[in-house]
Amino acid sequence: MADNRQVDVAVVGAGTAGMRAFREARAITGDVALIEGDRWGTTCARVGCMPSKLLIAAADAAQSVRQAPGFGVGCGAPEIDGRAVMERVRAERDRFVGHVLEAVQGWPAAQKIAAHARFRSDTVLELDDGGTVEADRVVIATGAHTHLPQIFDGLGDRLMTSDDVFAWDDLPGSVAVFGAGGIGLELGQALHRLGVRVALYGKGGHVGPLTDPDVRERAAAIFGRELTFHPDADATPQAADAGVTVTLGGQSEAFDHLLAATGRQPNLGDLGLEHTTLARDGAGVPLHDPGTARCGDSPIFLAGDATSEEPLLHVAAHEGRVAGVNAARFPDIRRFARPPALTILFTDPQIALVGETRAALDAAGAAYAVGAVDWADQGRARVIGANRGLTHLYGDPRTGRFLGAEMVGPGAEHLAHLLAWALASGLTVAEMLDRPLYHPVLEEGLRTALRDLNAAMGEGPPGPARCLDAGPGG
Repeated sequence: MADNRQVDVAVVGAGTAGMRAFREARAITGDVALIEGDRWGTTCARVGCMPSKLLIAAADAAQSVRQAPGFGVGCGAPEIDGRAVMERVRAERDRFVGHVLEAVQGWPAAQKIAAHARFRSDTVLELDDGGTVEADRVVIATGAHTHLPQIFDGLGDRLMTSDDVFAWDDLPGSVAVFGAGGIGLELGQALHRLGVRVALYGKGGHVGPLTDPDVRERAAAIFGRELTFHPDADATPQAADAGVTVTLGGQSEAFDHLLAATGRQPNLGDLGLEHTTLARDGAGVPLHDPGTARCGDSPIFLAGDATSEEPLLHVAAHEGRVAGVNAARFPDIRRFARPPALTILFTDPQIALVGETRAALDAAGAAYAVGAVDWADQGRARVIGANRGLTHLYGDPRTGRFLGAEMVGPGAEHLAHLLAWALASGLTVAEMLDRPLYHPVLEEGLRTALRDLNAAMGEGPPGPARCLDAGPGG
């Protein structure tokens, strides 16, 4: 039966941002509706963060067997059971999804609407079941989908996206991965380590999100030594009888599948935004204030992957909070500080970015100094046989403050968090050097880079330990 109702806040989309917006708004006003026209739950749990890390964990296990002889531990080649690998991936993935769905099921049924919504005006949503929702305020949190360039037209069922990978019953024999962003690098390397013949085709020399030329060059060399990697490839795919043929530089190679990891686009095309007053950019994304999530002077708020900004869970959750609180308190709009940028790729070695990137600093014409550590000779990294990579840290020579970092190297997921916390605390490089470190740990590599950065800023080496009690005559 068609539902026609009025609410204070309508949240369109039940992913990470939408669920957070719903919870925040519901804590302020109970008159909230959550609308979802597809599957309830998050991209992260179903086809993103969690299943990809499950696949990577299997790949890491296989790689540890291959590397064991280097430590004097005799092992044969790893025996990889593709069906068992994918069975664990799917089972654990379903467990994570189940936890998310349990949360959704615990919310009042009267506040959940299973229907696709389109704007009829800024405050009226038309549902595909014939009903309508009139909301004083609306939060758009519709997520994103994989972008598929025209070069993939005609590939049919040979074309796959990351959404398809985690439905596999078994590992394929070969895969051509198009796109060297986070998804392409992570899945490409993982599949290679699990015995799949992989070739990775990038564009423009990009290696994940790295912008620092030296760090990017080091990363490209590391990954290129392990698997077939073309960072800047004008490659052409074509459907073949038994799969896909990829032609590059006059040479062709056959694969069972092509995995498209060519970025994501906001799910906005079927929302009826043309019926709203919203100003939009060239890609059709509503212009909005990231500090408030509000779109112009309208009662509409935008959050999560639908913003076309950083497609990261912690960012979507933060934006969902901002949108939910401000939609519920409207017109009492509050500005929220955005946490420091933090991006991590779970490749081996890992890639991480914190705060300002080198490209952003250059584009702003900012004055900055660079400190570096090459992981080849770092003590702990050599002990564990993970001494590959390069880390660059950036600092402001006028204030001595730490600005950001780009890195490829061991333990980057942990080192990046330390740096992000230091950045959020507004620490100077000298203050960061004053913090304790145990020995031997990978974090000592950060100290090397911080000392180098301190010297580059003209501060010289760190001074002696602070004396809190100088004593008599001190």
